[in-house]
Amino acid sequence: MAYKRILTIQDISCLGQCSMTVALPIVSACGHETCILPSAVLSTHTGGFSGYTVNDLSEDFPAIKNHWLKEGISFDAIYTGYLGSTKQIQYVSDIFDELKNKDGKIIVDPAMADNGKLYWGFDDEYVKGMAYLCSKADIILPNITEACFLTGTEYKESYDESYINELVSKLKEICSGCVILTGVSYNDAEIHVVISDNDSTTSYVHKRISQSYHGTGDIFSSAFVGSYMHDKTMFDAVKIASDYTVKCIENTVDDTSHWYGTKFETAIKDLVAMLSE
Repeated sequence: MAYKRILTIQDISCLGQCSMTVALPIVSACGHETCILPSAVLSTHTGGFSGYTVNDLSEDFPAIKNHWLKEGISFDAIYTGYLGSTKQIQYVSDIFDELKNKDGKIIVDPAMADNGKLYWGFDDEYVKGMAYLCSKADIILPNITEACFLTGTEYKESYDESYINELVSKLKEICSGCVILTGVSYNDAEIHVVISDNDSTTSYVHKRISQSYHGTGDIFSSAFVGSYMHDKTMFDAVKIASDYTVKCIENTVDDTSHWYGTKFETAIKDLVAMLSE
């Protein structure tokens, strides 16, 4: 495997085991040079904490980009997560255009919604901006709620395969690359990750754990990026990312005091072992 340089653009939640604080160690553990561009700095994530501080870093983006251009820096992949504003989306779009290697990959996790609702501070304008960013991606990683907002589809708690197939088809109209739809569940025992690449659609199925944690989507996306750029196939990268995320949750469920995130660090050795298989 060639040594690759990957840029991840998302927020830093100083405490909470999500976003940049999982992306940097996980992608690095997969054997890549991992560079960062923080979209914002938060004292904690927003899931269950109150009174947190937020410092938006949007206005730092142009100067950082221009410095990198001056130094001749470019990236084999650019992976985005939580972005703080519509203005920031345009800055990121410029980074895609100017700092990606010729054969580099653009991977967008449109982290903006869950459980049928947009995250605090986001609106329809932001959704349109994120759809535009997804149109420039080689791979997108939405959950069902994000997919519904991106495509203007009614969100449903209960659904069948035809609903999911239609949702994926609509996403393919936005992103001409690979669509990976996460969190698909037809029963209480299993979770499907749907992979639609070119004219082929398949799923990886893993067991469902009833306990949920903030940041597991970021863990999945980071492990996917690290695995895929490790020259794994799309399906194998999804399998590794799914199995690793499940392991992170399993390592946390017995500790009720650790409600704000998963002990993903304790399973990094498992991730590295999966990459060697």
